[in-house]
Amino acid sequence: MRLVTYSKDKSISCGILVEDGLIDIPSAWQGPNPPRSVKEILQRGPACLAKLAGLAALADNLIPLDSVKLLAPIARPGKVIALAGNYSEHIKEAGLALGLSDSPRQTTVPRPFLMPPTVVIGPEETILWPAYSDKIDYEIELAVVIGKVAKCVSPDQALDCVAGYYIANDVSARSVTFAKARADRPWDEFYDWLNGKWADGFLPMGPFLATCDEVAEVQNLDMELKVNGEVRQKSNTSQMIYPVPEIVSFLTFLMTLEPGDIIATGTPAGVAMATGKFLQPGDTIECKIEKLGTLTNTLGQKPKEFYKPLNSV
Repeated sequence: MRLVTYSKDKSISCGILVEDGLIDIPSAWQGPNPPRSVKEILQRGPACLAKLAGLAALADNLIPLDSVKLLAPIARPGKVIALAGNYSEHIKEAGLALGLSDSPRQTTVPRPFLMPPTVVIGPEETILWPAYSDKIDYEIELAVVIGKVAKCVSPDQALDCVAGYYIANDVSARSVTFAKARADRPWDEFYDWLNGKWADGFLPMGPFLATCDEVAEVQNLDMELKVNGEVRQKSNTSQMIYPVPEIVSFLTFLMTLEPGDIIATGTPAGVAMATGKFLQPGDTIECKIEKLGTLTNTLGQKPKEFYKPLNSV
């Protein structure tokens, strides 16, 4: 199934995307207490998904897709987790190859970091330019959506905890204006990089959640990102250093994963940090992953003033 969150006539609902339109889940639900969000569907578990699969096969009262606005499938995940450096060529292009062995899966472990849920926006939304950076980058990523509570699971068990997948664009601020006039300290470079991931709207997601039955081989999906029609990134999920089962398993030993949590699994080579072709105001970023559709967003205008807290000190 392809699950969506959408708005129509100033109300927000959840639905099933089919070839000819959209099935509104609350109105098509047979019986009391229909689920009213994608996150609630995941929290209810496999029985709810099975019932929705039956709705998709029977429903005939479809909503035209052009009459609704698709939103992020899960607007406010409980946790948003992302991986740094999960494609070898991206690590090399970023100048961070030091320590990367010929067999990184055997000699290293994933590098996850957390992001606030306020980073999430949906398809066709404008990415706001933050007031603390003048260099904005793009990163196409496969997003994994957790479907049940998972703690200390093995890689062999990990995919049983996954509800499905969608596209993420891990937009990144590659500079921070608050570094101006700052004294040098250890770790500042790391924290500047991490702060560059936290801006509001910096993780567009969507356009739909494809449940696992829609994606037979998650480690063999073509990926492509375009800026204003120009291909900037082109790869395949087979190039991940750590595949999805290993990522999910590793994270479950660090924290409990819950239904609706999101994991962005890293980006391939081709980012602006390596090429110098940073995003400009009004640029259109188009992310496409095989079987998961296309996620399109536009970068907003630069702020008139940037944040430089040490200027007045």
